[in-house]
Amino acid sequence: MQRIQIRKAVYDDWPAIAAGNSALAAETEGKRLSPQKIEPGVRAVLEDDSKGLYYVACDGSLVVGQLMYTWEWSDWRNGVIWWLQSVYVHPEYRGRGIFRTLYEHVQGLAQSDEEVVGLRLYVERENSRAQQTYRKLGMKLPGYFVMEALFDKAVGN
Repeated sequence: MQRIQIRKAVYDDWPAIAAGNSALAAETEGKRLSPQKIEPGVRAVLEDDSKGLYYVACDGSLVVGQLMYTWEWSDWRNGVIWWLQSVYVHPEYRGRGIFRTLYEHVQGLAQSDEEVVGLRLYVERENSRAQQTYRKLGMKLPGYFVMEALFDKAVGN
């Protein structure tokens, strides 16, 4: 294995990121993502930084891990919280510190931005391995549940 490089994703990374997102959904939630939604969704982020930012971990030219962050304004904290999403490391690269490297890279970016007051992510209740990983990085359960109301529609489809 070459030394893993972390970089901001570029448009040409979209097939690898979409594949990672699809694998993530299948693995963690037993869901099959529609390529007709996930592929344009990933491309939309890569075309417009106001939607979010992807970072990828690369072994040479091969994308082996990914992380996206979006943000929300917290009036309680008078600052921005970055939400980590689309976190995925290819199975053959797990246990090698790939996610830790991605996380520490993005954490460093967040800490250097005066507006950013924290990082958050959501994790499946049953995904104890991921929870253990996040705890080792200093994250904790804040005591909230995430609730949602999703609409069956997509922009541009």
